Amino acid sequence: MPFDVQKIARELLQAEDEATEAGLLTDRWPDLGVETAYDIQAAALRLREERGERIVGVKLGLTSPAKQRRMNVDEPLVAWLTDRMTLAPGAKVPVDTLIHPRVEPEIVLEIGAALTGPGLTAEQALRGVRAVRAGLEVIDSRYRDYRFTLPDVVADNASSGYYALAESASAPHGIDLVAEPCRLEKNGRPVSEGVGADVLGDPLNALVFAADLLGRRGIRIEPGWIVLTGGITDAVPVAAGDTVTAHFGSLGTVTVHA
Repeated sequence: MPFDVQKIARELLQAEDEATEAGLLTDRWPDLGVETAYDIQAAALRLREERGERIVGVKLGLTSPAKQRRMNVDEPLVAWLTDRMTLAPGAKVPVDTLIHPRVEPEIVLEIGAALTGPGLTAEQALRGVRAVRAGLEVIDSRYRDYRFTLPDVVADNASSGYYALAESASAPHGIDLVAEPCRLEKNGRPVSEGVGADVLGDPLNALVFAADLLGRRGIRIEPGWIVLTGGITDAVPVAAGDTVTAHFGSLGTVTVHA
């Protein structure tokens, strides 16, 4: 079957816009590689920008070994955030625009100085962080049955949907990001818990991974961007009427309503 990066990017965006499932790209093209999948992701980003969306940051996905094993991938991935994906704290998630909505808690880094990889250290990365916030990400795979390989999910912008940040921000040097605890609740009941170490051992390692990967593609992490470092706990499925809250030890609380 002919392979066209632009056409595939348009197909995935159409599936997102229409909330319809798509078949796996790797079923059609078994030899699809990760680098080509990032080319598809980049083409979709250009299409988003052409229709008026603005880049506000990047996100990481599958940053825990357990999630990688469960989703049959062997490394994290990086994808894009735009202003269209932003929700206010406590906002209602438009679940009718999503296919498989799930919510996961994130440690979110606000970037104050440009970060360029590869070769960045965690210490250098920390110097580029202006503030830290609690966050919730609403993820939504476009693939049937929420099943995919690494190239599939990279091309699909790491199952991007929406995200919400806590209103309060903390100084990065005043928090132990590795030990920062989080408890995730759905409709008032605890469903999962974890700590910052569940994100590649340290959320700063996620920032370094993103800077390195983007740097190899000629892109730097810009001042003013945010970085969602990856889910601390498993993502919990949500439906209309559900409320999900993440309680962090130092970063406060953030809630979304479905």
